[in-house]
Amino acid sequence: MPSPRLAARAVIVDQGRLLLVNAYADAASTLWCAPGGGVELGTSLPENLMREVHEETGLTIRVGTPCLINEFHAPATGFHQVEVFFRCTVTAGALSEDWRDPEQIVTRRRWVTEAEMDELRFKPDSLARVAFQRGMGYDPLEEIVGP
Repeated sequence: MPSPRLAARAVIVDQGRLLLVNAYADAASTLWCAPGGGVELGTSLPENLMREVHEETGLTIRVGTPCLINEFHAPATGFHQVEVFFRCTVTAGALSEDWRDPEQIVTRRRWVTEAEMDELRFKPDSLARVAFQRGMGYDPLEEIVGP
C-alpha cells in the first residue's frame, strides 16, 4: 500500500477575502481549495509552498505559521493525502487571467469573502473557519469524492 502523499497549502486572506483555486483540472468541477500542492523530496514545506503558489497563481508569498492540518482520502482510488496549511501573505504580484499553471491543473483563481464561502463547495470543511478566525485546526481523514 502506498504511503500518504504530503502537501502544503496557503491560507492567504487579504482585505477580508480568501484566495481559492480550482481543486481539479476538470472544468466542470465545482470543488475549490487553497493554493498549494505536493511536496518534493529534499525541500522544506515552505519552499514547496512558495513554488506551488507561484506556479498556480503567479503570486510571490511569505510563508507564516501553520494553521491547519487536514487528511483526506478517496475510498474509490485509495488516495490518501496529508496537508499542512500555513498562513501566508502576498509579497508581490496580482492575479491575472493571462497566468497559466505550468502543470495545467489550476485554471481558475478567485478571492472570496467569508459570506461567499457559504455558497461554495470546498475542502477541507474547516477552511473558512480557520481562514477567517484565529487558531489552529485539524480535520481527521475527510472523505473526498470526485470533481
